[in-house]
Amino acid sequence: MDTPGSADSETLQALLRQRYGTVSAPETAIDARSFNDVIRTLLEHRSVRAYSDQPLPDDILDTISAAAQSASTSSNLQAWSVVAVRDTARKERLAACAGNQKHVAKAPLLLVFIADLSRLRRVSEAQGLEPVGLEYLEAFLVAVADAAFAAQNTVIALESIGLGCCYIGGMRNRPELVAEELGLPAEAFAVFGLTVGYPDPNVVTDIKPRLAAPVVMHLERYEPEAIDALTRYDRAMNDFQRIQQLPEFNWTAQASRRVRGPEALSGRDRLVSALQTLGFGLK
Repeated sequence: MDTPGSADSETLQALLRQRYGTVSAPETAIDARSFNDVIRTLLEHRSVRAYSDQPLPDDILDTISAAAQSASTSSNLQAWSVVAVRDTARKERLAACAGNQKHVAKAPLLLVFIADLSRLRRVSEAQGLEPVGLEYLEAFLVAVADAAFAAQNTVIALESIGLGCCYIGGMRNRPELVAEELGLPAEAFAVFGLTVGYPDPNVVTDIKPRLAAPVVMHLERYEPEAIDALTRYDRAMNDFQRIQQLPEFNWTAQASRRVRGPEALSGRDRLVSALQTLGFGLK
């Protein structure tokens, strides 16, 4: 007979093993008393790239707006916007900008989150002020952070009602074309996209392991990770790849290739000049 909380404890342990991989799962687990539906939704996150034909709820944009706007925002500046794209032809053009990722075109809904300083400029000018502060890098970072906070709130909300999502960093590959396609004003930049839809039940997507918690959680002062922690993570990723019937490669090798030079950045090596073209100061 199960003791009180034992089922939750077993579910939590199973989710932690999936999140970290069996070779990197934490030795000291989260207390089952802290486990709830929100934590479960977070631990079950996975990127979904295959969607069913099930139509989205009629109120989906209202849900997204309320969830996203409930996120934290620096100084209540709310320096972000989101463009919801349903039009098939527009999604196809944006997919081409993002490296021809098929799920960008096929998802029933594409959200593009915008670092948006243009509204603050309009507000300031209406007040008779010159917003010189928008010309500094800090303003751009605030807008990017605000967009990211809003997007993550959106993902959590959508996953909690059974929808699947996938972030699309490829929106930064050709930022000027994306801005033109979406009709963005100056000082507005597409930070990333987010595909949305009900997961295709015929396509199984497992939870991808993450680095062991001590690699990213530092106490008081930063301590570089031990090499054996990365070796264990490579093994966890290999296990995941075998389950998913994917080619096996070490995360350490993949991550190193991804930052080896401008040729690995899919066009984003020219991002500073693109941002300047889009009206950002970046002083």
